[in-house]
Amino acid sequence: MKATGNLILDQSFQFALDILTFTEQLEQQRKYPVANQLTKSGTSIGANVREAQSPESKNDFIHKLKIAAKEATETEYWLMLCKEHPTLPDPGDLLTKVNSIQRILSSIISTCKNRS
Repeated sequence: MKATGNLILDQSFQFALDILTFTEQLEQQRKYPVANQLTKSGTSIGANVREAQSPESKNDFIHKLKIAAKEATETEYWLMLCKEHPTLPDPGDLLTKVNSIQRILSSIISTCKNRS
């Protein structure tokens, strides 16, 4: 996917690609439960952001971004487990990336709510 110029769309899509690469490492080490959870939550962020681009209403837009934010929080949890557990691969900069996405989502949600 080419860059859209939409920061959250672009970052969440690239993050999903990065998560897929990382979960391949987990699968190679047969860490399937963690790989499956990370694949689901890490790719769901971008899917919900993408879905929010065609909202039925302002409330629908906010709701979809809130779901994306929840998925980002879950993803952060799984990445923290990887970082702290001695037999799981280090997630590298994925924690920094998900934290950036969380801040952007929080800002967008807050701005939208304040414009009510």
